[in-house]
Amino acid sequence: MFIETLLATLLGIGTGIITGLVPGIHINLVSMLVVVSSPLLLIYTSPLTLGTYIISLALTHTFLDAIPGIYLGAPDEAQALNVLPGHRLLLQGLGHNAVLYTVIGSLGSVLLSILFFPLFISSMVWLQPLVAGIIGYLLIIITLFMIWRQKGKRLYALLAFLLSGVLGLLVFNISLLKQPLFPLLSGLFGISLLLISLSEKTSIPSQKTDAPLTISKKNIIKTISAASGVGYLAAFLPGFGSSQAAIVATGAVGDVGDEGFLTLVGGINTANMLISIATVYILQKARNGAIVAVQQLMDTITLSHLFQFIAVSLIAAGIASILTIYFSKIFASVIVKIPYAKLILGIVIFITGFTLYFDGLLGLLVLLTSTALGLLVTQWGVGKNHLLGCLILPVILYFTL
Repeated sequence: MFIETLLATLLGIGTGIITGLVPGIHINLVSMLVVVSSPLLLIYTSPLTLGTYIISLALTHTFLDAIPGIYLGAPDEAQALNVLPGHRLLLQGLGHNAVLYTVIGSLGSVLLSILFFPLFISSMVWLQPLVAGIIGYLLIIITLFMIWRQKGKRLYALLAFLLSGVLGLLVFNISLLKQPLFPLLSGLFGISLLLISLSEKTSIPSQKTDAPLTISKKNIIKTISAASGVGYLAAFLPGFGSSQAAIVATGAVGDVGDEGFLTLVGGINTANMLISIATVYILQKARNGAIVAVQQLMDTITLSHLFQFIAVSLIAAGIASILTIYFSKIFASVIVKIPYAKLILGIVIFITGFTLYFDGLLGLLVLLTSTALGLLVTQWGVGKNHLLGCLILPVILYFTL
């Protein structure tokens, strides 16, 4: 049993490398493939082993998915907000450091979340209905505060939020789209940013993989604590994902710089996934695709299963930290050898091809629309964080209507 669990963990980590590094291949897709193939797989193994594989895959993914977001501008939902600060550090030759900040957040949140796991489990039952009643209004307050901070351009900030919110509502209600988030977020935060850099004749400088980290210990403690706290909320509130949690956490921690922000978002992403294991154990409800798959494979999550999943998560987090640093150094050395214009063209072709493969011309329309909106907001001179209205507005309506 130990050997089987270890092999499942290592195989999950190996798969997590692929889903993390290749934009568009999401853990939910792989998890559902495991569920679909389970009648055959269960001839040779157990539901617990398949659950172990998915947990290790999901945790590993949350570490490595920072790399394509920072180096390639191709984020998934959890990394959308990291694209801009990550790109700024990349253009300073500090792309590797940007990835390291996310690793600090992810690993720190794993350790802190495991430490507070008993508290999370005991508080979920009574806290869920209380928080669910106010979260929509809390998001409204934070959104208005963010818009108010755009002095002189508040109307543009409001328009950016509303336009992206309406776009998000439209995209999420098109049932024909298989991967709605990929073209939506790649256009708003990825391609639009890269095209602006290309028009400004930006070039990627030589990347320093041994530069000292500049984040303070105070900000590390602050961001990891906030990441674990809002990651806990995201784990049991339906519709409240990592990006929405990042907005709430940003309001709580204040200005922590690009370094602190990268640590914060990296930590939320991982804490959300880890604490979701507690959600399915105590509430018998799954809040993301990977945990839904585990729940479908296993009729009941027992306390012994919970302990095994936590141990597997800790092992996966340790190995994933090392792997993320390793692959980041590879990306840092390779990316400067490619002419910037050709690199951007390659990324745009890749994202467009992937969009066409999954969702055809309809997906391409979403990609073009979101890219145009991303370019427009940049032209207005307001923060791209307002474009998270594509994810926040649907959640506000979910909790308030």
